[in-house]
Amino acid sequence: MTASDSELAAPAKKRTSFARELLETAVLTIAIFLVVRVALQNFRVEGQSMEPSLHNSEYILVNKIDYMVQSPQRGDVVVFRAVPAGRPDSDFIKRIIGVPGDLVAVHNGGVYVNGRRLREPYIAAPPDYTLPARRVPGGDYFVLGDNRNNSFDSSRWPSTWLPRSDIIGKAWIAYWPPQDLTWFRPPSY
Repeated sequence: MTASDSELAAPAKKRTSFARELLETAVLTIAIFLVVRVALQNFRVEGQSMEPSLHNSEYILVNKIDYMVQSPQRGDVVVFRAVPAGRPDSDFIKRIIGVPGDLVAVHNGGVYVNGRRLREPYIAAPPDYTLPARRVPGGDYFVLGDNRNNSFDSSRWPSTWLPRSDIIGKAWIAYWPPQDLTWFRPPSY
């Protein structure tokens, strides 16, 4: 190989190396995007049904992986397809109150699960309605908005129950507007 041959080979090698790095970066970027998209989803709160915990037009991130390894728990704030509410093209956000097997009732300004009144520091006003005791079927959940008297939820749906298959994920963090930054932690009952 002459000096001129080696001078020509160096730029070609640099172009190949650059193209390979560019391709690897593009593939890695797409892979990261897909993993994040499968694991998380952003959601915009619409309405006042979750006041005072969440506000109209607030944005949250929803963890879609958590319920692949564990079941939803009482107190979790969840985003779900609003099929039981008769709005299959909409997503709602509510708090899980009853899990499969629980006996749920609303009376005397309180929510009762298995005969015990829930301590609910996250609500602004107690419920002003009555709901007779009902047992949550297997695979279903009973959900209420934190704004008990202004929420279209299990207390008002014709079917009452939220099927597990309609739950998209668990509210993880409220991130917008920045002054409302909140990490969601289930309350201790």
